[in-house]
Amino acid sequence: MTMYFPFASSPLSLTRLRRLSPVALAVLALMQQPAAAQTDDAVVLTQAAGTLPVVVVTGARSERQPDEVPATIDLLQGDELDLSRVQDIRDLVQTLPNVSVRRAPLRFGAVVGSTGRDGNAGFNIRGLEGNRVLLTVDGVRVPRELTSGVFGSAAFGRDYFDLGLISRVEIQRGAGSALYGSDGLAGHVAMFTAEPRDLVRDGKTMATRVAVQADTRDDGRRIGVTVAAVPNDRHQWLASLQLGASEALGNQGRNEATNSTRTAPNPQDDRSVGTLFKWVMTPGGGQKHTLMAEHVDKRSEVEAYSGRGASMGFLTTDLDGTTDMRRSRLGWDGRFKVDSSMADEWRATLAWQDADSQEVAVEQRRALTGGPVTSRSRDVSYSEQTLQATLQAEKRLPANGGWGHRIVYGADLVRSTLDNLVTGTVPPSYERYPLKRFPETEESTVGLFVQDEIQSERWTIVPALRYDHISLKAENSALYPKEPADLDASAVSPRLGLIFRPSDSWSLFGNLSAGFKAPSPLQLNNYFDNPLGYYQSIPNPDLKPEKSRTLELGARGDAGRLDWEVVAFAGRYRDFIEELVRVAGRGVAGDPIRYQAVNRGKVSLSGFELKGSWALTDSTTLRAAYGRTQGEDTTTGLPVNSVNPAQLYAAIDQKLGAWTVGLGLTHVAGKKSEDVDVSSTPNQFVPKGYTTLDLRTSWQIRPGTRLSAAIHNLTDKTYWQWANVRGLAANAPVLDAYTSPGRSLSVALVTDF
Repeated sequence: MTMYFPFASSPLSLTRLRRLSPVALAVLALMQQPAAAQTDDAVVLTQAAGTLPVVVVTGARSERQPDEVPATIDLLQGDELDLSRVQDIRDLVQTLPNVSVRRAPLRFGAVVGSTGRDGNAGFNIRGLEGNRVLLTVDGVRVPRELTSGVFGSAAFGRDYFDLGLISRVEIQRGAGSALYGSDGLAGHVAMFTAEPRDLVRDGKTMATRVAVQADTRDDGRRIGVTVAAVPNDRHQWLASLQLGASEALGNQGRNEATNSTRTAPNPQDDRSVGTLFKWVMTPGGGQKHTLMAEHVDKRSEVEAYSGRGASMGFLTTDLDGTTDMRRSRLGWDGRFKVDSSMADEWRATLAWQDADSQEVAVEQRRALTGGPVTSRSRDVSYSEQTLQATLQAEKRLPANGGWGHRIVYGADLVRSTLDNLVTGTVPPSYERYPLKRFPETEESTVGLFVQDEIQSERWTIVPALRYDHISLKAENSALYPKEPADLDASAVSPRLGLIFRPSDSWSLFGNLSAGFKAPSPLQLNNYFDNPLGYYQSIPNPDLKPEKSRTLELGARGDAGRLDWEVVAFAGRYRDFIEELVRVAGRGVAGDPIRYQAVNRGKVSLSGFELKGSWALTDSTTLRAAYGRTQGEDTTTGLPVNSVNPAQLYAAIDQKLGAWTVGLGLTHVAGKKSEDVDVSSTPNQFVPKGYTTLDLRTSWQIRPGTRLSAAIHNLTDKTYWQWANVRGLAANAPVLDAYTSPGRSLSVALVTDF
């Protein structure tokens, strides 16, 4: 068996661990420090969870105060999730520099086209995006993004969330593979659903929350009802239903023609349903059991006026698309307080998740030379079923000289079945429906991890180490006429974190960490064959995991009314997987051009972030954040196009009795031409910088009832976001179709009773 170690230059056998990198060796050495048996004088590294005003779990797999984690973590809860400001994951991160969500307009051009319609595609953190960002809900991995030219007009994003069910979001920037394994090259977005205690106040046994929201940006309407009860000390439960409806997201386009010149949004009808049920049991003896069920269903229908017109000898007279994304999850979380030499607490989780997406396009067309109108369709589906189990232990131990240990260790098991199907009517002449772009694949991951927090009054040293074994086994299928490739690989991911507290009011922190991302089934066995055009895509059994090593250094402080943080980061990434690379063939009969996914990219990313909050008075607060990232493909010397321009966000909030009024400013720098790789789009559109203003207010009508409103883009600024125009030519006649929404109003009313 071979394992791939992110800091090594070549595969390592398990018998040659002595050649691990200095970081891994340092981690192992720190974990070998002897510790005495636990006594009553053991150093308590953090307060009891119930007394913490704010905690995060992402950076350590258990509750910590944010300033006790040697990494950058954005915590979003309470006002940051106000429905008047946040309706989807795009809104969620709009004030966070170096974090974004791409959302291109729905402008697919034909049933067999190359423009996907993946909506809110997923998160970009510090210049990396897609499946290089780990997404979880209550610790369960969210299905992956699936985009490729072989799927034509179909593209599957990662917006399987209903934010009406979410009470807290943690965004960790930087590699998280030392604790969570694959996919966390760029960072980790962890969402947590609501708990009964979030609603039921002390002294009450039951609570109901009703929330209604409306937004003119997409004519969105939403209503949510959540009921929670704590009938006694042993039982709690919560049930939530969220319903939403909206139309197309607005832009600044004014051309409403029903053909390819259209710049106004295509007519769109969206519907969403989100449900959540939780039952929390505390039978005594230090036990806590949480049973949960979640279901999210998002459906979208679009009338693609922009797809009408002449192309390749045909006139498209009508084009419609339907997208349906569904995710269902059942889970159990058990916690056991124990008094043993192995652990103070055991935690076991078990989750089953079933997710599937379907995109259907139906086209009416006729030949330009005349003749009857004919119909063709394409129906593409993607499914991902996951079984995930975790066993985790936590142990506190004292050591000599006033030091203490807090050790977290355990094992993860994830087994997923991934599949796809392409069918429809009137396929291209070189294909026959149904077919698969990759075979049904079973992906299994076994991960073993350990982290030790070694803490004194002034220092915290956090070594962590994880071993993962990944296996992809593909099934033979008549719908996939290739010999599929399998994958069997391993990775060791070390991390070394450090915190130094010169005083009680500020601290220095840093971490050096490794990350990796295993190939996806589509990358391993991408299939497409056009014998008439003499080109095809073929599997690659030699694909290796992508790897990274990142360094983050920062300082943070709390000086009474001022909270602040400054961070600098740098990362090197290797073996990036590039899809559909030409590897062989002359493009003639008997020797078609062959494309393959290959490891060949090497990327360097670096940048910095500043953020702070200053309470000018008891009723006035100023907040600001700035971030900048730069990146280079070190193999070619070209810029990395997924890096977004620098962004500044500043806001001031004023309390006026029962009212709060705030003004937010967002300034995004223009994308520089020298920071754009134009090799694939020589005439790439490069948007200018822009500044927008948002005005918001809230009124506490009575205890438990709040009305809030926000005016977005107060000055009605016309602007383009870089993430949404990558690959768009500067002379494109429909540039305005890619603009962001103009001035808009959103309101929300939330009442608890």
